[in-house]
Amino acid sequence: MIRYATPDDVSVINELIRELADYEKALHEVEVTEEQLREVLFGEQPSVFAHVAESDGEVVGFALWFLTFSTWTGTRGLYLEDLYVRPGHRGGGHGKALLTELGRISVERGYERLEWSVLDWNTPAIDFYESLGARPQGDWIRYRLAGEPLRRFGGQVR
Repeated sequence: MIRYATPDDVSVINELIRELADYEKALHEVEVTEEQLREVLFGEQPSVFAHVAESDGEVVGFALWFLTFSTWTGTRGLYLEDLYVRPGHRGGGHGKALLTELGRISVERGYERLEWSVLDWNTPAIDFYESLGARPQGDWIRYRLAGEPLRRFGGQVR
């Protein structure tokens, strides 16, 4: 079963984020708190959205996403920040069901793009995404300005 996340899901979403980060060999980079998740998902001005996958009443996976905008198409899009299904539940269709729901939302709302990133070494995920018809966007290099370099650039050196 796929459904929108509720405030009661914040704790398990936080756990799943940490499991995903551990799988991606980056658990040491996770700083998010339950309070932060509660605010961005369910505060006065939500900026991200989440769906959860359930099996026998237990949350076994999640998708966290936000809206984008394309100046080329003049339409909104959906960016999938995280998709994760617990190892014991992989292969049961939960990941595909989560993506299918995001695809349904995209089509229903007239979004022209459903996009995400995947680590170049994560061949199981790459194979899965390509089996759905997704294709890599090899012409682009992703950049990030974060932490101390961002603070310096933004004039807020600590």
